[in-house]
Order: sequence, then C-alpha cells, then structure tokens
Amino acid sequence: MAPIKSFGERIADALVEDGLLTTQQLAELLEHQKKDGTRLLKLVTERGLVTELDMAVSMGRVLNTPPVNLSRTVIPAEIAEIVPRDMAHNYKVVPVSRLENKLFLAMADPLNVLALDDVRRTTRMEVAPLIAGEKAITDKLNSIESAKSGSMEDIIQEAQGEDDATSLEVAREAVEEVNLDQLAASSEEAPVIKLANLILIQAVKDRASDIHLEPFEKSVRLRYRIDGVMLDATPPPKQMQLALASRYKVMSSLDIAERRLPQDGRMRIRVAGKDYDIRVSIMPTVHGEKIVLRILDKSNLSASIDKLGLDPDTFGRFKSAVDAPHGLILVTGPTGSGKTTTLYSALNELNSPIYNIVTVEDPVEFQVPGINQVPVKKEIGLTFANALRSILRQDPDIIMIGEIRDTETAEIAVEAALTGHQVLSTMHCNDAPGAIARLDDMGIAPFLISSSVILTCAQRLMRRICSHCKEVVDYPEKIYQDLGVDPEQYAGVKFYRGRGCERCKNSGYSGRLAIIEAMTVTDEIRKLVISHASTREMGRVAIGQGMRTLRMVAIDRARDGVSTIEQVLVLTPSH
Repeated sequence: MAPIKSFGERIADALVEDGLLTTQQLAELLEHQKKDGTRLLKLVTERGLVTELDMAVSMGRVLNTPPVNLSRTVIPAEIAEIVPRDMAHNYKVVPVSRLENKLFLAMADPLNVLALDDVRRTTRMEVAPLIAGEKAITDKLNSIESAKSGSMEDIIQEAQGEDDATSLEVAREAVEEVNLDQLAASSEEAPVIKLANLILIQAVKDRASDIHLEPFEKSVRLRYRIDGVMLDATPPPKQMQLALASRYKVMSSLDIAERRLPQDGRMRIRVAGKDYDIRVSIMPTVHGEKIVLRILDKSNLSASIDKLGLDPDTFGRFKSAVDAPHGLILVTGPTGSGKTTTLYSALNELNSPIYNIVTVEDPVEFQVPGINQVPVKKEIGLTFANALRSILRQDPDIIMIGEIRDTETAEIAVEAALTGHQVLSTMHCNDAPGAIARLDDMGIAPFLISSSVILTCAQRLMRRICSHCKEVVDYPEKIYQDLGVDPEQYAGVKFYRGRGCERCKNSGYSGRLAIIEAMTVTDEIRKLVISHASTREMGRVAIGQGMRTLRMVAIDRARDGVSTIEQVLVLTPSH
C-alpha cells in the first residue's frame, strides 16, 4: 500500500503536472525538506520557482476551490467592510463579492476551518471560499485601508483648499520666525496627520528602506529607497513643509522649536498589525529641514545564520567562526549593504541565558530581548572607545561593535578578542582581505591582527528578479567576457531577467538577498599578515583555500535564477 502523501506533496505533484516544476526540482526540494524540515510549498515560493498566482491555481485544482487574481479584482468598499479588519488580517482573508446571502471569500488557506467558522458566525452569511496567495491578500487589504484614508492627491487638495498663493508664503517663511503655538497646532491638523501617516504606510507597502523629504525653494521632493534604488513619489505641497516636519518631530519626541541644528530620534508605528521601528534624522538645509526616515523591519532579521541563504562553503566558514570561543569577526561593505542585519542574525543564534551579550552602536538599530544594547552619545563623551572600556569591566562573553571607525576602537576590539572575548564588528572596505589592510592602516601591529582576527567577510545586497514577470534571457558572448568567465562553462544554463510589471513597478526586481565573501584567517594567511603581504596576495591564497569571492557567489545566484547577470556586473569587483 502506497504511503499517503501530505498536502504539500499533493500540491507539488500538481505543479509538476501543470509544467511549473520539473521532477528533478521536486526531488531536490524533497531532499532539502528532509534536511531542515522547511515546508515544501514555502521552499517553492522562497526560491521563486513558481509565482504565487500559479501556485494558487494549482492548489485550487487539488482542493477543488476556484482561484482569484486579486491584483485585477476591484472590491467595492461596502464588500470590503463585511469582514472586520483584524479578522481579515489574522486569517489572511478578503471578501471579494456577495450574492444575496452568499459571501465569496478569498483565502490563503481554504482548509482553515476556524477561519470559515468565524467569518460565518460574524457575518451570518454562507461562505464560498476562493483561493489566493498570502501576499496578494495582504497587498489587497493594505490597498483597501490606504483607499479609506484617502490618496496623496486627495489629502493635498484638502490641505490646499482655495489658497493658491503658496509661493509668496514660502518666500516669507525663509526669513521670518514661526509662531511655535501655531506650528504645534498645525502639526495636529487632520490633513497633516493623514499625510504624515500615508507617507509612512505607502513606504511600508512598497517595502521601502528609507523615506526622503527634501525641501527646495518652491517645492518639496518625496522619494522612497526601494531595493536600494531611489524612486520619486507624489510630493506634498510646499505650504505643508513646516507642519509635516513638526508632525514627525512630535511623533519621535524631538524639539519642534529647534530648526537650526540636526536632530535624531526614533518612533514605533504599527501597520497592518505589524510593528516597525523608524529612525528619524532631521538636517537643516538652505530651504528648510530635510527629513530622512529609515524603516527598520525586525522581520528582516534571520533567526539564525542558516536562514541567511549562504552557499554551503560560506555558511561553513561563518558558522565555525561564530561557534569559536573567542576572536574577532569583521563584516565589511558599503553603507546599506546589510552588515548589521547579518551580525544580528549571528547574535540571534548566540543569544542564550548562559552568555552576557553586549552591543555598542550608533544608533541602536534593532532592539532585541536578552541583549544589552548601548547607544553611542558623542555629545556627552560616550564614544565607541569609552563605551567599550566600560563594557569590558562588565564581564561580557560576546561583544558587538556597530562599526570600527578609529584606531582607539580598533585597539580595544583586538585586545578584547585576545583576552577571551568573542567580538563582532563592521568596517568600511571593499573585500574580505581589505579588512586586514584597514586594521594595518589604523596602526594595529600585524602580530596582533594575525592573533585576533578569525574571519573577515565582504557583503553586498543583490536585487532579486520579480517572480511575477520572470523570463529567460539570452546574453551575448561579450557579457561573459565582461564577467571574465568562459562562455562554454555556461553552455545550456538558463539565465533570467524581469520583464517589468505592476507588482515590481516595471523594474523587473522585487526584494534583495545578501551575498557574502568569507575569508577564514588560516595559518598561511597569518604568515602573510605578519609579512605585510598585499590584499591581492591574501585574496589569491584564500581563493586557493576555497574562499568564494563576491563575484563567484553572485554568478551562482544568477545561475540559480534568483538574480541577473547585470546585478553581478554592477555589484561585484572583477578581481
């Protein structure tokens, strides 16, 4: 008697029957599932092998439940309000239409009996389930809520009213003192609150990492950084500039009277039942205050390093260093390359009651229970170096330093690593061997570097191909020459690119993944460090010992169909 297949296996078989998965891919997924226990369908979507809509169609066939494409479905406001907001988000359901006493309900899991019972009891209607992807349902619920709060254009029109003489007021604002009572009152007006909230909600919905509000002489520019690229959005009117700045200052507990000096703060917001920390930076410019809001999403933190998506060799090197009892681990890369997120993923794995873990950061980005986090405050003399000296007197086991910027901090970090502490930190340089040269430039003795550093990494964030418009692309032979690889090596390999669609704002990309180059400091590398060998020589030896460079890792990601050859060329150095 054949074994009874799980629900996931039945869906996977349907995907193979529908030509969306190959039997070889299914076999690989099942093997991977046996190793780490990840749900089969989650593996399929995580790897971008099947789009969410195609998955819904195949699931619908197995469950005998019709699928629905929510991105092309217009849901009237009166239908959307039938199911309470909290219930819809909790069960991942959205009402699509009704026919007399019958409610057609899009569900991520049509087998969820509790959800069906609760909706029936609450609405007192007969429920007919339809199947849709979880992300599609969340996006539709968010768009319904955004529509309720009004569009950017509606709020701007409401705020402007009949007053068109904005340029004259702007000219006066630059030289006149502003009445603080009026400023405080204007920050609490309904249009200002709506607009400030909508800017934040739209950023979360578009998965932006940063919001930039930039004042100019006669206008204000609003831009979102999405997947590392700045994109323009509908700007607020110039006349709302001061009120918006004051609103964000109030929300982040900053001084609304101070408009001449930079200010930094933070706030916490909840969007669609999920908490986000927002880091606020305000900088005075010629035409007013520029505001940058960084959105810190804790869900980006991996529970452990095996969830970072590293290739087996890099994972092995990283894991060995994290498990070591002492030593210095350095992660390098440009600003915004995810270095801190990677270190926190390592700390999450180490986070245990048996360890005293302390971090010193400028500022603290992610607040994690069980870890003692110290924010740097230079204005009162609490620098990285001063904080580290105090931390070392607090019996730490593991120390995380936000960034090694100066010789003093580097000396203390090296000393801590040599005296039995595990130290994790970030630096700014281009590749893994470059971290050794950077410490040397800071004046750290080579014998101290060779004895303390156990692993150096270089990291970049590579853009993922949008799974909704992914298509095969043929590259000319010249692009392989630019990559410095033999075209014959990739004969028969399919590469992909995003065509551009509504989901990815016609960019062809959606989301990012980390690529990491990890250099273990072996005995041979230590000899090179002491002899002041060049970074090129260290890199050559490390590659001979199995290190995979950023370019090698990036090409693998393109070959896997996760990213593009263009991203390989843009992100990684040729050597």
